[in-house]
Amino acid sequence: MGSKTRSEFEALENDLPATVDGAAIKRMRVVAHALDEGFRVPGTDVRVGLDPIVGILPGAGDAAAAVASLYLAAESARLGVSQSTLLRMLANIGIDTVIGSVPVLGVAFDAVWKANKRNLKLALTDLADEGDGADTVALE
Repeated sequence: MGSKTRSEFEALENDLPATVDGAAIKRMRVVAHALDEGFRVPGTDVRVGLDPIVGILPGAGDAAAAVASLYLAAESARLGVSQSTLLRMLANIGIDTVIGSVPVLGVAFDAVWKANKRNLKLALTDLADEGDGADTVALE
């Protein structure tokens, strides 16, 4: 991941309670990175992932990317993120899938929207916020 992205996520990860499965967070980071920012466009600082690349294949590409994106939501649910955060994550995946399926425009949208990076940030923020509350309850 780029240094800006890495530091953004590392700051959120530092706020996670110790009870959060670190290996799951690492897997989620790898998936989000591969789908949204895995490759640098030669001669630029622009990064794209597998999502817009497989999105070139009509229908099947977007469906495959959506299934991979659902992994982040499923892992987030397993880790205990709130229902409202899960709904926001699913909405991001839905937007990515629907608009991403539009020929030509969809590939460009996928390259910019980065639903998986958004969803990882949502999950980390939710888990960190939940951890703040849990720490308070534990001290009472």
